[in-house]
Amino acid sequence: MAGEIPCYKVAEDEKFFAFLDINPLAKGHTLVIPKQEVDYLFDLPDEDLAAMSVFAKKVALAIGQAFPCRKVGMAVLGLEVPHAHIHLVPMQSEKDLLFSNPKLKLSDEEFRAVAEAIRARL
Repeated sequence: MAGEIPCYKVAEDEKFFAFLDINPLAKGHTLVIPKQEVDYLFDLPDEDLAAMSVFAKKVALAIGQAFPCRKVGMAVLGLEVPHAHIHLVPMQSEKDLLFSNPKLKLSDEEFRAVAEAIRARL
């Protein structure tokens, strides 16, 4: 959030930030985080948790338009980094949401194109 680590921003408002996962399961795999420092998603106040879901929905709809899929899956794992986040992953089948699957290796140019494709649909 401090801008110390570069990222591929997809969307932002006063409370939430969405950016591409750098180890994506599929093109369009995006993380949504609250700007509020919180480790566990369910420690967010109810109002913020609801608002985060609405923000994630807007991003998910844009992902689905940019990368046609059967559905955009949503996963909350929360063990790999100490900041609450939601994964949004375009899926053709439920197997596409297995985090043990091999990750895509995208170039900087590919990441930029993916982020722009999503932003263009927001």
